[in-house]
Amino acid sequence: MAMTSHRPYLVRALNEWILDNNCTPYILVNAYAAGVEVPQNFVKDGQIVLNIAPIAVQGLVMNNEGLEFNGRFGGIPTRVYVPIDAVMGIYARENGQGMIFEYEGSGTPPPPAPVTALDENASAAAVPSSKAKPKGKPSLKVVK
Repeated sequence: MAMTSHRPYLVRALNEWILDNNCTPYILVNAYAAGVEVPQNFVKDGQIVLNIAPIAVQGLVMNNEGLEFNGRFGGIPTRVYVPIDAVMGIYARENGQGMIFEYEGSGTPPPPAPVTALDENASAAAVPSSKAKPKGKPSLKVVK
């Protein structure tokens, strides 16, 4: 019996777990995947890291198809939509704990998935990739 993808369930569960532990959830997105709507000037090497903490976004909706929210990028209000297959990982900013997902599906394969440097003071949804790195050793796992 074929089952649906486990990715949306894991993304929602890990988001809740990260928030319950008073950490900031970041998602790593394949910005070139079909259906992704993110500000392209924040994309680096085909990826964008988004802060999805309640303080950084408005109207976050996560379902089996994708996630959607309104955020500010460089002070400009922007609607963001990320199909669930474009989510490459979710992790806590403070300690790197979370999960990187293996590519599954068709379309544009994601760029390599190293987690880029993070902005420690990010209040907007986009996380610039040229700031200080998070403290501690990341402990991300590949999920098949």
